[in-house]
Amino acid sequence: MQAIAQPVALAKLLGMLTSWARSRRDRTGAAAVLALFLGSASAQEEAVPHSGQPLMSLDVRSFRPVDGPSSGPEVYYSVISADSDGTFLRGGYHPGLETVTMGIEVPEQARRSARRLRWRWRARAFPAQGNECRPGRGDSAASVVAAFKRGLKWYLLKYVWSSVGPLGAVCDQKRTLLLARDTIILESGGVVGVWLTEVVDLRRAFVNHFAKGNPHADIPDLVGVAVMTDGDQTNSESGADWSGFEIVY
Repeated sequence: MQAIAQPVALAKLLGMLTSWARSRRDRTGAAAVLALFLGSASAQEEAVPHSGQPLMSLDVRSFRPVDGPSSGPEVYYSVISADSDGTFLRGGYHPGLETVTMGIEVPEQARRSARRLRWRWRARAFPAQGNECRPGRGDSAASVVAAFKRGLKWYLLKYVWSSVGPLGAVCDQKRTLLLARDTIILESGGVVGVWLTEVVDLRRAFVNHFAKGNPHADIPDLVGVAVMTDGDQTNSESGADWSGFEIVY
């Protein structure tokens, strides 16, 4: 992945984000932001009718490392094609590895009008006692981050599949001049190896988390989607698969 030339103001912001990323609890937020500044592979556009609204698929083959090692065996994700499951992105973290986040940029066509985000995921290994609401245990079998941007400010909704965290809880919140982030426990525990389908109402979620419930709030552009599995805080294995990313806009 090649970095593009950065103006001075952007370089300063990247430095701030990098310093945030030095804290494990801030790594996912900084990763999603850095991905979109430095560039990532574009989505596969499939504007097909669906219930009267166009739909865009995000090709899992186009996700690229956006935080942590960017190439080689330390990037613990791979794309797999199987007759029964189709094509999916698989991540498998082992203790000792540096955490890697994978991301993709949302094409301009769907950014402003994005309404819902859909995906499928399945947990393959739960980090031991991973709980995003507990300091020092914020590891997830899987996470999906929706990244919005207005001006220089980023808004991140991080949806996680937790080991033991309380279902529906909102944890690890952060509010600064340039970043707002909430972590939402969308799934907790369960059986490994079983696909689940998720649908997130992006506009409602933004209003509820970042606009104090104001239904008339201006929703910024959805500019990126990122995924991660990790176990560095609990020093344990974690793993998950993702597929079927779609944006209804």
